[in-house]
Amino acid sequence: MLSGTTGTAQDTAQRIARQAVRRRLRVHLSTLDDYNVANLISESLVVFVCSTTGQGDPPDNMKSFWRFLFRKSLPAGSLRRLDCAVLGLGDSSYPKFNFVAKKLHKRLAQLGATLLLPVGLADDQHDLGPDAVIDVWLSSFWGKVFALYPRLAEMIPLREDDPLPPTYTFNFLDDLNAKTDDCLIISTQASGLSQSHPFAAKLLSNERVTHPKHFQDVRHIEFDITGSDIDFTAGDVVVMRSCNAAEDVEEFCQLLQLDPEATFSLTATDGSAVPARLQQPCTLRYLVESYLDIAAVPRRSFFELLATFSNDELEREKLAEFSSAEGQEELHSYCNRPRRTALEVLADFPHTTAQLKVDYLLDLFPAIQPRSFSIASSLRAHPHRLQILVAVVKYKTKMYKPRRGHCSTWLASLDPAKDVYVPLWVKKGTLGFPADKTTPVIMVGPGTGVAPFRSALQERTAEGKNANVLFFGCRSESKDFYFRSEWKEMSKAGQLTLFTAFSRDQEEKVYVQQRVRENAALVWDLIANKGAYFYIAGNAKDMPNGVRDALKAGFQQQGGLSDEDAEKMLAAMEKSGRFQSETWS
Repeated sequence: MLSGTTGTAQDTAQRIARQAVRRRLRVHLSTLDDYNVANLISESLVVFVCSTTGQGDPPDNMKSFWRFLFRKSLPAGSLRRLDCAVLGLGDSSYPKFNFVAKKLHKRLAQLGATLLLPVGLADDQHDLGPDAVIDVWLSSFWGKVFALYPRLAEMIPLREDDPLPPTYTFNFLDDLNAKTDDCLIISTQASGLSQSHPFAAKLLSNERVTHPKHFQDVRHIEFDITGSDIDFTAGDVVVMRSCNAAEDVEEFCQLLQLDPEATFSLTATDGSAVPARLQQPCTLRYLVESYLDIAAVPRRSFFELLATFSNDELEREKLAEFSSAEGQEELHSYCNRPRRTALEVLADFPHTTAQLKVDYLLDLFPAIQPRSFSIASSLRAHPHRLQILVAVVKYKTKMYKPRRGHCSTWLASLDPAKDVYVPLWVKKGTLGFPADKTTPVIMVGPGTGVAPFRSALQERTAEGKNANVLFFGCRSESKDFYFRSEWKEMSKAGQLTLFTAFSRDQEEKVYVQQRVRENAALVWDLIANKGAYFYIAGNAKDMPNGVRDALKAGFQQQGGLSDEDAEKMLAAMEKSGRFQSETWS
């Protein structure tokens, strides 16, 4: 079982592995970059589970495998002995929906592998989430496997309601052996920074930049990266992991009757390595606070495992329903629509929760996933500093407590006066800017989507690149006009042409796509005659498509192109890198 993972892909791969174990198969589960790709030629059956990131890119922990597999030197029949299947996890609101899975499926076939069934294309946008596709795909997959290996179909599988052995065993230490410092692995090294060895950056400021009466809290946050040798350019992103709230940690430990100060070491039951982020030994407090994602909306696999511990008939029956394919609408109504957290689920099933064994914590709860933020500053303007622009997520559902964004809420809570250090690392983003001084750039960045463009403008103006156009949109000029004074100074200095859209400052709403339409002559001239690059960053819901439509309308109006030719021109720009977008849902 090989996965190029986001959290969802990893969870799905683990689910398939558990199904295989129950069918008495020997299973090896691995991320793709941890797997020796040379072994593929000797494998008999492999399932690839992969997500798509950015503009059709493989996940970070799949990139080495990806480069190897697409070597032109690989012989066409090198994988002819391999039976395999590919399951993709994607979001159809993005243009390159499940692009990695589709391309991997095609490449495996080119190398002679036998694909047991068509590529699975799970979709986050489905009313019932990706499981709506995964369930049907898995049913077909096991049917093909049983046809291929008839003896498997004759074997009696393990019962679904019996727990499988835990992945790890907790070894609790007595007081004499329990001395441990902070379990967090941070780095003061000048190189080799990554998610397993982040740099501890000092928090310098955490400033709210929206009006106190504005509905949304948006923070401009600055870190000191002196001594890290961290280097970044416009379009790059910073990555960090948040911590669970102290009150959630206390409630979790009370529900499971755990002593948060108890110290333990981990042993993998199959002899493999323990998670690198959990330095040995470690306290339960650190495990719950900094590793287990107890505040996320739990996936179906959570209920499958929880049901195996229940000795309460009513609770077990409900958990079994949530675990079944037939109960997914009910699970969606209970969990996904109100955004109920795993911690709240534990409180709803008290008898089952009381039966949980500590050894299963890492099987039941996924690790807190890192969050990425566009860097909103340039080292040319702010040496040894890194800045981000963060909208603090908070909204109401039918739940009593408001729902809060895990990382944004944690970041907003940090107080620079308390000598706070945040472990972080930087990676290349999906946006790249032209090196030529005379090439214009047109940037559309409403709301916090303006963050990477602030980095680009600081970098470009420092390098004497003054052909810059920015379309910025927000609700109100007086409440959420981010970096207003900077844009005005750049405009005054002849370094920036600025267009704004304040959607709520007048009776009729105005958005950035309307401003693009209104300035079609300028946009066309810059693109058609001066080779301009065009960028979009922001929420993926309606804005990106609206801007694309406005751009194509301008091509037709100013360039006299047909609808088909305008679409071809935009596609050619995208292929050459002259049209780039970075959007999120």
